[in-house]
Amino acid sequence: MTDNNTRKVGHEGEKKAVEYLKENNYEILKTNFRAGRIGEIDIIAKEAQCICFIEVKTRKSLRFGMPREAVTVRKQEKIKLIASVYLSNTGNMNQSVRFDVIEINMKNNNSVNEIENISIIKNAF
Repeated sequence: MTDNNTRKVGHEGEKKAVEYLKENNYEILKTNFRAGRIGEIDIIAKEAQCICFIEVKTRKSLRFGMPREAVTVRKQEKIKLIASVYLSNTGNMNQSVRFDVIEINMKNNNSVNEIENISIIKNAF
């Protein structure tokens, strides 16, 4: 799989995740929030009174494990740091927060438009 194809699959997966969140009563606050050189959070959303920082992992196959397994401890720490930048920038330091992972598994034909499974893991880390 080429790097460009990986990015395309990831981008399409993020779009599907936004649709999924909206269908499940989340308010999308920001997508692809970048905190300088630290990195990026895929989706920032609000569910009830909780701000959710959401990492999206899309996979064509399970050959390399479950999508959630790609959110390593190092990646989790980076997401937490970016979240603190976002909260500081928006004046929401006292807001309840949660860190979630959305897993998307594609059907065997590898088309992002044909999802086999999409699920959210709340409080993933």
